Amino acid sequence: MLRFVTTNDEKAAEAAARLRPRTVEQVDYDYVEVQSDDVSEIARRGAREAFDALDGDDPVVVDDTGFYIHGLEGFPGPYAAFVDHTLGIDRVWELAADLEDRSASFRCAIGYADDAGVEIFEGRVDGRLVPPRGEGGFGYDPIFEYEGETFAELAVEEKNEVSHRARALGKLADWLEDA
Repeated sequence: MLRFVTTNDEKAAEAAARLRPRTVEQVDYDYVEVQSDDVSEIARRGAREAFDALDGDDPVVVDDTGFYIHGLEGFPGPYAAFVDHTLGIDRVWELAADLEDRSASFRCAIGYADDAGVEIFEGRVDGRLVPPRGEGGFGYDPIFEYEGETFAELAVEEKNEVSHRARALGKLADWLEDA
């Protein structure tokens, strides 16, 4: 069994589907998120803390995601959740609308911790910013276009096949198979 530390039910469901046949248990634990410009460092520290604090033999998985607008020097990066909660995606779109370079990327780092230490698995998806479209997804999905559709326009299953988190979880699944 893997304990996936998140309060986001959609992330937990994505992880459970991607890591089958392993059992994934969602765990609500609020680890200290270090301030860093590197999502891998945040995930590494969070995974170690969560594993140590949750007292158990089962491995712990955490994820940290950043949203990088290239024309804004990578802003908001790993501070994406804070910016979404304080400004909202409509304001972020307003900041980016007149940029010459509206390319953007989602980057995810999955931290896996067990008695042997911490492993990091990274995933990335590149796209571009567009005016908000679509009804699905969460966070920046309505303004992030990938191959002609925003993440918010994709069905959950479609998004979960191509997302940054899916790519990082796929690397974790491959590693677990080889371990």
